[in-house]
Amino acid sequence: MGDSSENFPTPSLNIVLVEPEIPPNTGNVGRLCVATSSKLHLIEPLGFNLDEKSLRRAGMDYWDELDLKIWPSFEVLKLSTKEESRFWFFTTKVEKPFWEVQFKPGDYLVFGRETKGLPFSLIEEHIESSVRIPMVSKARSLNLATSVGIGLYGALNSLK
Repeated sequence: MGDSSENFPTPSLNIVLVEPEIPPNTGNVGRLCVATSSKLHLIEPLGFNLDEKSLRRAGMDYWDELDLKIWPSFEVLKLSTKEESRFWFFTTKVEKPFWEVQFKPGDYLVFGRETKGLPFSLIEEHIESSVRIPMVSKARSLNLATSVGIGLYGALNSLK
């Protein structure tokens, strides 16, 4: 297909995984970030070691090209950003679909851990900037890497 890097704005988007638990999901998200010139932020504690083979296998040979930052807490990440930085919290606990948002370059898309999602206190604190990926009522949730892919490409599309 060729190089399509001109399709993504610079700076692109920031993906935040709060306490991810499953290495292959994080590896796949890392690969998505490399493919879209997005930065990956991991919030500790992590449910795995960053040297795990399954993490690198999912990220394949892209892991060395990943723009990665690890943070001891979400609060520390947020304090390190500019005041005008925008954070969007993806959760099943709200009704607002993410496609109603006009994303901007540099926005932070925040996703929770695989088993519990984002802490409710974080959603409550940021309810106006919390969004969901709509799905039929029988589906409880989507895989983390799938959710990030949907949210990331949807956000990139809205940047146009």
